Amino acid sequence: MNKELSFEQGPIRPPNEARSFLLRITRNCPWNQCLFCPVYKKRKFSLRTVEEIKKDIQTTKDMADDIKALSWKLGSSGSVNSQVVSHIFNDPACSNSYRSIATWLYYGTGACFLQDADNLIMKTKDLVEILKTLREKFPEITRVTTYSRSRTIVRKSTDSLKEIREAGLDRVHIGLESGYDPILKFIKKGVTGAQHIEAGRKVREAGMELSEYVMPGLGGQELWKEHATETARVLNEIGPHFIRLRSLRVPDRVPLAEKLKAGEFTMQTDDMIAEEIRLFIEKLEGITSTITSDHIMNLLEEVAGKLPDDKENMLNVIRKYQGLPDNERIIYRVGRRGGAYRSTEDLERDPITRNKIENVVKEIMEDKGEKGIEQFISDIVDQHV
Repeated sequence: MNKELSFEQGPIRPPNEARSFLLRITRNCPWNQCLFCPVYKKRKFSLRTVEEIKKDIQTTKDMADDIKALSWKLGSSGSVNSQVVSHIFNDPACSNSYRSIATWLYYGTGACFLQDADNLIMKTKDLVEILKTLREKFPEITRVTTYSRSRTIVRKSTDSLKEIREAGLDRVHIGLESGYDPILKFIKKGVTGAQHIEAGRKVREAGMELSEYVMPGLGGQELWKEHATETARVLNEIGPHFIRLRSLRVPDRVPLAEKLKAGEFTMQTDDMIAEEIRLFIEKLEGITSTITSDHIMNLLEEVAGKLPDDKENMLNVIRKYQGLPDNERIIYRVGRRGGAYRSTEDLERDPITRNKIENVVKEIMEDKGEKGIEQFISDIVDQHV
């Protein structure tokens, strides 16, 4: 086949879908007004046609078959192993799309993520047709997931959502961000806490897994307690399968930066956000959600576990960080933001790395003081937004 063939993919996906088959169903975001979001800005939303999506599915199926045939030719008996992947990546004729399918087959996750921001906005019959085609062409797929918005889901009937589930959609990711209405209004989320609850319950009633994203720091220094408390209350009402933490960052390219410069919003420090997350987790009650903190924007990746059993362990991770001396917390923050640390325990595990970070901190502090080190840390982490 023509190895230069390609299929359409969008710009983002959740971190836990890094090894998934990425297939674009809609383009960009139909809302696109959230002040904290840098993605899709100045890009028009559009629905892809069922015909062109099915054509992409067939293209990816042809690619997968071709890659497996190559495996047999190379003596790997159909297995997409490192030998096969290396052959493909070293072949300049292979497109990035072809390589992405090879990578998916290599990891063998069986997972597919549908892009972009809100695929449940499609007509139910169209999405059902796409899902059935996808499952027919790729029977080895074990999980299909997508992003959607609470505002869209509340407009779907439970019967429609059940039909979509039966066609093959297993999990929905929703950007809850906050459960506090004044914050949701301020950031132009276009939804209320009550709508978040209704949407979340509908997804669960339809039999799909539900992953809700929470944004620590979104209340700023002004409303952090209300943000933590009300967001926990809303999630207690929903009982999602997953709660994923994504701490707020405000690089210059996001609309919220203007509010920051105008003094209408005050960013929290890392230490303040740690205290906010502590309060948030304390307020989560009566649910069995799995909490994850799987993004470099989060200071404490170890704040992860299943409620209620791991609640105290997660709180202890935060308390341990809060109990560090001031200079230790700065060293950890620089190491974490630079990708060297994943746990506060890493401070003691690698004295060579610690010494290098300590010297960097000392130089910046001597030259630019505390404001300089804070700016240095912000510049590093904002690269990941």
